[in-house]
Amino acid sequence: MNVTPAASKAIKFNSGNNGLETGDLGGDLILLSTQTASNSATISFTSGIDSTYKEYIFKFINIHQATDDKYLSVQFDTGTNTNYNQTITSCNFRAYHNEAGNDTALEYRTQYDQAQGTSFQNLMVSSGSNNDNDSGSCGFLHLFEPSNTSKVKHFISRMNFQTNSSAPYSMDTFVAGYVNTSTALTRVQFKFNSGNIDSGTFKMYGVL
Repeated sequence: MNVTPAASKAIKFNSGNNGLETGDLGGDLILLSTQTASNSATISFTSGIDSTYKEYIFKFINIHQATDDKYLSVQFDTGTNTNYNQTITSCNFRAYHNEAGNDTALEYRTQYDQAQGTSFQNLMVSSGSNNDNDSGSCGFLHLFEPSNTSKVKHFISRMNFQTNSSAPYSMDTFVAGYVNTSTALTRVQFKFNSGNIDSGTFKMYGVL
């Protein structure tokens, strides 16, 4: 029970489960980078993605596009490359509900998946979000062990946004897949399929 205090550490059971020690607790989020869009063509995270963490989380907060009915998308790259054309296999589905309360669905969207494709992966499996001033898109993407050099790189994403300004819907979209490479991923880029990112906040966290 004689545990020496340590800054930014917690008290936990030791590996033998017969005593206590100080150390990191799994699951803590460490904010690594924040980027604020301002009529930006792309948002790229090109540093801080390494073997320090086995999971990275990207959060999208009130992302507003410059052009109506467009899709936020993601691609990855290795080393110092900037082609963002890694091979992806993915799947997706969506749920939606309109403001009038008379149109709902839960469905797979085959047109937004990839089978060994190299395009940017769509994270909005629907008609795109609208660009009304009071509209925005929020969500997250988890990227698992991007520095692994023997396994493919899995990711999952969930987005919620308002679409169809003439008859607004809440769209809840789910995307998952893997980047089919055993080379370490070091870069992640987000963009809309057309038009700029007018405003919004992108954050990258490492997970202990």
